[in-house]
Amino acid sequence: MRDEEQEKTRQDFGAAVNMTAAELERWLGSDESEEVGDKKSGESTGHASGRRIVELLRTKRDDLTDSDYEHMRKVVGYVHRHLAQRPGGDVEDSRWRYSLMNWGHDPLGK
Repeated sequence: MRDEEQEKTRQDFGAAVNMTAAELERWLGSDESEEVGDKKSGESTGHASGRRIVELLRTKRDDLTDSDYEHMRKVVGYVHRHLAQRPGGDVEDSRWRYSLMNWGHDPLGK
């Protein structure tokens, strides 16, 4: 991957993920986090992604792999698609918000 593509991916990921590693890690330990998402193998896809996002947030730029960049792009795509599906009304305690938070984005955050 070219340096320009990596930089764009990092910028997009940084814009999509508005939770810190510590915030996301705390959230992933909550009951609400574990209640949402597709659970074909026990852990939801979003919850597993959240654990990977915590690792990515703690990884130095020079240590990121092609696989890391691929996951970063997946996160950006998910967050953008899910934001476009915002339900009406108060979303503070909604499954929609909780699902986004598993992917590192709190729509009520920063």
